[in-house]
Amino acid sequence: MNVVSSKNTVQTERGLSRNARLDRLSFNAAHRKLLVASGIGWAFDAMDVGLVSFVVAAIAADPHFNLNATEKSWVLSIGFVGMAIGAALGGCFADRVGRKTVFTATLVIFGLANAGMACSWTLTALLIARFIIGLGLGAELPVASTLVSEFSPTRHRGRMTVLLESFWAVGWIIAAAIGAFVIPNTGDWGWRWALLIGALPLLYAVVTLAHIPESVRFLESKGREDEAEQAVRYFEQASGVAPVASPKAEPLPAIRTRELFGHQYLARTVAIWLTWFFVNFSYYGAFTWMPSLLADQFGSLTSSFGYTLIISLAQLPGYFLAAWLVEIWGRRRTLSVFLAVSAVAAFAFSQAGSVVAVIGFGMLLSASNLGAWGVLYAVTPEIYPTRLRGAASGAAAAVGRVAAIIAPLLVPWFLTLSGGNKTVAFVIFAVAFVLGCIAALCLPERKGLDLED
Repeated sequence: MNVVSSKNTVQTERGLSRNARLDRLSFNAAHRKLLVASGIGWAFDAMDVGLVSFVVAAIAADPHFNLNATEKSWVLSIGFVGMAIGAALGGCFADRVGRKTVFTATLVIFGLANAGMACSWTLTALLIARFIIGLGLGAELPVASTLVSEFSPTRHRGRMTVLLESFWAVGWIIAAAIGAFVIPNTGDWGWRWALLIGALPLLYAVVTLAHIPESVRFLESKGREDEAEQAVRYFEQASGVAPVASPKAEPLPAIRTRELFGHQYLARTVAIWLTWFFVNFSYYGAFTWMPSLLADQFGSLTSSFGYTLIISLAQLPGYFLAAWLVEIWGRRRTLSVFLAVSAVAAFAFSQAGSVVAVIGFGMLLSASNLGAWGVLYAVTPEIYPTRLRGAASGAAAAVGRVAAIIAPLLVPWFLTLSGGNKTVAFVIFAVAFVLGCIAALCLPERKGLDLED
């Protein structure tokens, strides 16, 4: 009886696909290395997005540029135009040439462009450099989340992707620290030094080539069986699991992005696109303008940078709470609750007049909003099959970047409606969070389910 049972177990394991072999593993050192290596790239991305909110305030005060509100809006928004295009193209390229290849290329692109922006002497040059930065930033994020999602064991997948997103908080906090300490203390060229720090991803691109593996699902889809087997065995060895023979992977159907709008995927595509749109609208409208808005409210650019740094610190506990809840409550419930709390926090922030109230409600908004971001990046790649995963994630991110373009441009108008203060802007952001919460409730729940091949 025991002999037969053992024999059947071996036969079953020999029939495991490589993806099933990855899904059954415990969280191990190889997963941790992938998470940290990808996360550092993610932190560079966040640092860059965060830096521009501080840099644009400093450039506006630079006598050489003396930007008005509209010009400041364009410096903020042009990067999101690039991010929208980069997200769409990056996702498609990731399904064709590989997740790792695109991830590394994006670091080079926005690292070079940051150096170019640091050396800009005209508004046109600033805008061109910022647009190119956006191309790299937009392509990196959906590709990184897809890569980590595809290597994550089923029972840890949501948590790993949220933890990847938590590196955004690290990058944003570094950006806030640069804004608070480097820009004010290095004269008129402070913002240029800040952007040169943003060129560090150029060096990190070398690290990603050596330490980030290519997706097994992608390798199999291209018939690169030996490389796929090598990657799986690396993760199995880290878990102390003996490798087993896997059948030859079946070729995936050709990528047809129109499937996103077919009967099978239309409802989830509409729901995820709406969620991305409203989350981006509120987040980028609020946080890219926050240093400038707080400077106007309290009369000090240096103080506003310090307040924003404190508010940014709350992102980390928000991510960690979301990472814990996403495997307990599930993706849909966690996302919707965090967005509902974000709506309440944004409304309270709109009414805040004292420093204590602004920082307190700002921290609540920061924690809840960024926790929601983490879950959003976890759920997006896992609701689509492998052949569409990169393109679908990139398309959803691109829709979000459209909102990220619009929101900073609308903030000056919101300020006019409220006589120059932040009230109307943050009430509108609260409404957008509510709409995002409703859209999130329409998403499929994938907690505990394997990724679809």
